Amino acid sequence: MADDASEVDVLNSTAQGQLKSLIERIERLEEDKAGVMNDLKEVYAEAKGVGFDTKVIRKVVRLRKQDKAKRQEEEALVDLYLSAIGGL
Repeated sequence: MADDASEVDVLNSTAQGQLKSLIERIERLEEDKAGVMNDLKEVYAEAKGVGFDTKVIRKVVRLRKQDKAKRQEEEALVDLYLSAIGGL
């Protein structure tokens, strides 16, 4: 415990203020993130409620995030691997 106390003493008041500010910002962002995650959950539940397949929606969202060239490269590799094992 003595080491912990001496480490705190090493931080000057400016560093202590910066650290506190950073931690408070992280905490606020974590709260915001939790709210956004809840909103996403509700939207996916709504999509499911009207009959859409949420697994497919998640895949579409993931694909739309990808760079077109990267997506095409991945699709080409999938096709290559499938033909290498004789298809589905």
